[in-house]
Amino acid sequence: METVLLLALGLLAQSLGLSLGVPGLRRPSTLFPWRRTPTLGRVRRAWVIPPISVSENQKRLPYLLVQIKSDKQELGSVIYSIQGPGVDEEPRGMFSIDKFTGKVFLNDMLDREKTDRFRLRAFALDLGGSTLEEPTDLEIVVVDQNDNRPVFRQEVFTGQVLEGAIPGTYVTRAEATDADDPETDNAALRYSILEQGSPQLFSIDEHTGEIRTVQVGLDREVVAVYNLSLQVADMSGDGLTATASAIITLEDVNDNAPEFTRDEFFMETSEAVSGVDVGRLEVEDRDLPGSPNWAAKFTILEGDPDGHFAIRTDPKTNEGVLSVVKPLDYESCDQYDLQVAVQNEAPLHAAAPRAERGQARVSVQVQDVNEAPVFQENPLRTSLAEGAAPRTPVATFSARDPDTEQLQRLSYFKDYDPEDWLHVDGATGQVQTQRVLSPASPFLKDGWYRAIILVHDNASPPCTATGTLSIEILEVNDHAPELSPPSGSLCSEPDQGSGLLLGAVDEDLPPHGAPFHFQLSPRVPELARNWSLNQINMSHTRLQLRHQVQEGLHHLSLLLRDSGQPPQQREQLLNVTVCRCGHDGACLPGASALRVGAAGISLGALVIVLASVALLLLLSLPVVVLTRFRQQSWDKGLLQGLQDDLRDNILNYDEQGGGEEDQDAYDIGQLRHPTHLAALSAPLGRPPLRRDAPFGRARPPPPRALPTSAADIVDFINGGLEAADSDLSVPPYDTALIYDYEGDGSVAGTLSSLLSSLGDEDQDYSCLQDWGPRFARLADLYGPH
Repeated sequence: METVLLLALGLLAQSLGLSLGVPGLRRPSTLFPWRRTPTLGRVRRAWVIPPISVSENQKRLPYLLVQIKSDKQELGSVIYSIQGPGVDEEPRGMFSIDKFTGKVFLNDMLDREKTDRFRLRAFALDLGGSTLEEPTDLEIVVVDQNDNRPVFRQEVFTGQVLEGAIPGTYVTRAEATDADDPETDNAALRYSILEQGSPQLFSIDEHTGEIRTVQVGLDREVVAVYNLSLQVADMSGDGLTATASAIITLEDVNDNAPEFTRDEFFMETSEAVSGVDVGRLEVEDRDLPGSPNWAAKFTILEGDPDGHFAIRTDPKTNEGVLSVVKPLDYESCDQYDLQVAVQNEAPLHAAAPRAERGQARVSVQVQDVNEAPVFQENPLRTSLAEGAAPRTPVATFSARDPDTEQLQRLSYFKDYDPEDWLHVDGATGQVQTQRVLSPASPFLKDGWYRAIILVHDNASPPCTATGTLSIEILEVNDHAPELSPPSGSLCSEPDQGSGLLLGAVDEDLPPHGAPFHFQLSPRVPELARNWSLNQINMSHTRLQLRHQVQEGLHHLSLLLRDSGQPPQQREQLLNVTVCRCGHDGACLPGASALRVGAAGISLGALVIVLASVALLLLLSLPVVVLTRFRQQSWDKGLLQGLQDDLRDNILNYDEQGGGEEDQDAYDIGQLRHPTHLAALSAPLGRPPLRRDAPFGRARPPPPRALPTSAADIVDFINGGLEAADSDLSVPPYDTALIYDYEGDGSVAGTLSSLLSSLGDEDQDYSCLQDWGPRFARLADLYGPH
């Protein structure tokens, strides 16, 4: 009974929290976990040991937690041991047991935030190592202490709320955590606002951390951002604390209407221009710049019925830019008074005050400038019949000057007239033809001729306008149709072949061409007895024989007429060869001679052509003979003249002359020979081939006119030198000349003997007498006497 009573007292102490881990209990309890109540029946299970509590951060170490005992052996004859986390498992060494006494000790400080309880297994063995008791569980609970401060999840909390929000509007929520036991006051958190400025516009829920508005009067234009200092404390607000910040931004609403900075604006612009800016309209808006609540939108209420002006918004400055979108006319209106309104792109808040300067007056003064003339009709389209005679009126391309306040004169002239076909009156702009336009002109495009006419005024500087004149050339039926082909062949038997297919062509364009009308000439009525025409389509007909006719060439006269207004007709000859045909309807080979006539050349015509050629040959023969005779006579006379000249004009070059008055030795007239050189200037036939020139086959330059007086001889020589230098048919001075090889064995003696001595007495000139009459004078002078 004593053992049972002791075990009951120990369990009661554990249930009341009087263990050694709790302040107030000085001695640890001794547990007999294996003691059983003796009974006469079955064996009961071991007792369940209640948890042993110990405070974290225990500093008096080692600290006795509990003592366990077994009553099966005497003290000292039982060996105790424990296993589990904190003993032989991580974290190792936290707990230990005296193996003889069964005392369990805490060896290191506990941290509940890491491990809040330990479950160990206790063993009891005898000295021989045999199990005395079954293993039993030993649970150690770590009791929490307030050793952790609360921590905000963020250092800075942000929130947004519309300006003018009503009280109680949710803004944001502050959140914090505490690592202590949430089941104790150590983790009981309370929130508060330490500072937010004045007035007190926000509040925080101490349990949830929600921040809400508490008063009206949030105005972004006054204060746009609020900074709040927050605090959280554990132990229900009496323990450890932490702080954070909350930044609350007021979102803009359109509670401020835009207003003009002035009631009236004055501007100036020039007439006759568009796409130019006139001026700027300044506005003010206190709402958030760049937002739709700030962006201005302008409207012209009155003063611009024709839509000459427009206002766009400058996105950077929010100013209104007034511009001209349609050209202004000073003569029509010299001043515009516009009434302009401004508003935001976003609708105005219902509680916003009304703008005092929501409208303004804009006065625009128009300045007069010189404007270009204006054609009354541009482009101008007109028509003219083809083949119109010169001076035919085409149109009057007139213009007007919009500057009614200025007296100006207009002048017209052409800018583009590729065929130079038109004439424009400079004063009136009247256009007329100045010649006949060719229908084949490449500048006729689909029957239209295009010209550009300019007109300008006499202002300073002048202004010019461009007009386009398009003239449609109307087709005129001025060509009769032509037969195609003009010849053909037919079988002599009417029932053979399909006849001769005939067509027509017309140079005129529709509707002055097809359909064509084919008809046998009414002037030859007998044609209708042997021949017939059957129209196939609008442009072709078929010629057939009514009955058999004689084989050979037949000349038929056909009358062709087009469908123009008025119609044109032509009577044309058709050469038809009638031949024998085979079964296939083609002429037999024996009729080939007849088909030659079908080409349009008869035998009689061929005889006439041959006779004409023979007559021309007979007439040209005397002319050729006479020309040849004159050529021979001219050559003979030329040689005779040269012989006389060589005999009678030997000059003595060893005379030095007698001064300026001695002109006999150097007669300038010897350079000319006007009587004979005139004949030499005429061509004597085909020019020889120059083998010494790079362009040996080039034509020689034309003969030059001879001087008529001695005073012109210098110019004549200089001109000859210049002509020789520029003549491509002769080689330059520094070009090696190529001479033809004339062979060996010349009967003439060498000329080197002329320089073999310094005196004439060593020379033998007796041979000059054997050289003929041309050298007779030399033989008399130098020959032996």
